[in-house]
Amino acid sequence: MKNLIWISIFFISTITSFGQEKKAKDLLDEVTAKVKSYENIAIDFKYSLQNTKENINQDSKGNVVLKGNLYYLNFMGVTKIFDGKKTYTIVPEDEEITISKVDDKDENAITPSKMLTFFNSGYKYYWDILQDVKGRKIQYIKLVPISSKDQRKEILLGIDVQTKHIYNLIEMGKNGTKTTLTVNSFKTNQPVSKNQFTFDETKYKGYYINRID
Repeated sequence: MKNLIWISIFFISTITSFGQEKKAKDLLDEVTAKVKSYENIAIDFKYSLQNTKENINQDSKGNVVLKGNLYYLNFMGVTKIFDGKKTYTIVPEDEEITISKVDDKDENAITPSKMLTFFNSGYKYYWDILQDVKGRKIQYIKLVPISSKDQRKEILLGIDVQTKHIYNLIEMGKNGTKTTLTVNSFKTNQPVSKNQFTFDETKYKGYYINRID
């Protein structure tokens, strides 16, 4: 009789777990479809890093314009431009520019555009809590990396239930570091200059240019 009870509990928990995982994956698929439906996306965000043991508490702001796999990012005093072939990293403080090629076949290459769809592979999905944030319903999905080599313990992805836009991303590292990216403004299909993702070397006279093939 006891064995029958344990077997029943096992099957019920397995079915529940599968249902929760499917529910989470379905919501993430909606987020991905929404992102891909826009011609371009402009985001203003806040980024914070905390590590109690190391007494680290840093906050910074940034913004990024995305169009397909093209992007123009401003973050922590650095500008990064990707024109579809090369990445241009501009550091005004050092008057230095690094130009590097990007391997389109490299699935592990992290780019700002992938930050909105990075969760499509490499994770286990769990349906988490629903929070009310200033009148907005934010549903959290817990992502647990499949690879044991991943230095992240888990990621909480907050999704606006109504818009299907990402509200925030909370990343917990195995070393105790917590990073949080919160979207302050999410605008879509904005007027974008045809030169938005074009690097103009003439604007940076006197800069040292480091070219990496």
